[in-house]
Amino acid sequence: MAFISTAACRSCGGSSLFPILDLGEQPLANSYACPSSWTEGHHHPLGLLGCAECSLVQLIGTVEPEALFDYYPYFSSYSTTMVKAMEELSERVVRELSLSGDSFTVEIASNDGYLLRSYQERGIPVLGIEPARNVAEAALRDGVPTLVAYFGRETAHQVVRRHGRADVVHANNVMAHVPDINGFTEGMAALLKEDGTAFVECPYLGDLVSGTAFDTVYHEHVLYYSLTSFDTLVRRHGLVVTDVERLSRHGGSLRYTLRHRGAPVAAAVKELLAEEERSGMHGHAYYQGFAERVESVTRKLFDLLSGLRAEGARIAAYGAAAKGTVLLNHTGVNTRMIEKVYDRNPHKQGRVMPGVGIPIADPEELVHDMPTHVLLLTWNLRDEIWEQQRAYRERGGRFILPLPEPVVL
Repeated sequence: MAFISTAACRSCGGSSLFPILDLGEQPLANSYACPSSWTEGHHHPLGLLGCAECSLVQLIGTVEPEALFDYYPYFSSYSTTMVKAMEELSERVVRELSLSGDSFTVEIASNDGYLLRSYQERGIPVLGIEPARNVAEAALRDGVPTLVAYFGRETAHQVVRRHGRADVVHANNVMAHVPDINGFTEGMAALLKEDGTAFVECPYLGDLVSGTAFDTVYHEHVLYYSLTSFDTLVRRHGLVVTDVERLSRHGGSLRYTLRHRGAPVAAAVKELLAEEERSGMHGHAYYQGFAERVESVTRKLFDLLSGLRAEGARIAAYGAAAKGTVLLNHTGVNTRMIEKVYDRNPHKQGRVMPGVGIPIADPEELVHDMPTHVLLLTWNLRDEIWEQQRAYRERGGRFILPLPEPVVL
């Protein structure tokens, strides 16, 4: 499996790249294997570089997208929080943009159709574009029209020829995944009607750094955006960020509203751009101390888990997410320390966590097993899991929150 080192900025092409973080050699975060065939697998360098010219943060290198996304184990519909949030978003968009049966909504990286279903329920024609065939097939079985393809210039023009341009385009948590981000953005501009609106969600770089959320860095996440770097990118292709909204998802995200150049820009955009300028987010000094904080948190977590095990605690984990793979591998945790990882996604159950071999089980087993402590790998879904596992907590089970500082709850 080829690993391609980053030689120039993937957005502006600049060569003034500086190091930010080194997480060593890591497995592909979603490479869940069956126990009978499990090995430690392929490991690749994982770390971050900053661009001094456009402020984009990016991986030190990438593997080919086909190795990451042709088969994908993440199904959005298993997150109650995410489904509810997307239902609320679609209702708002239909109302505010006065969409009707004559409108057309496209979602790029549509996963199992979790967002587009809510548009269909409101009578809006939709199309999903999803590269992972197994996930796209789930959407198709559920009646959501879905094109199995990677998105870029050619795919955009193909959709326009067959269906026309879109009134609304959604791209949730995909623009971080795309090595050819200029081709992607050019395609999005071509797909969107001249008076259309795009809504793009991405994890926010400022929250990643301030929250020491190093576990959101993995090989699928090629790019890490500030508003400044994102706005610079889309303007290059005739689009403009007209509004921005702070979200708590994934440890802190931004939802960008995009329109074609010439549309008015909201005060929230100007204010956040100014805030980033004041913070020095575009230069090397902003990231000084970040790597040291990552290593400090990692040591504290390992020491906490080791201490609990020495006292006789039985420890499990919750949430077989990609972020969990990174955290477990970087912390040096294995089956001697953690018994199981519980996850609602049946496509992961019966498999093992990449790199560490910890088995993944149905959460229904948690109350039966009753480990004394559960490490919450999907800490970004704390409230949802807290409620789902009320019975475990009422029987005396304790959760461990790993970030931004390890704490037993």
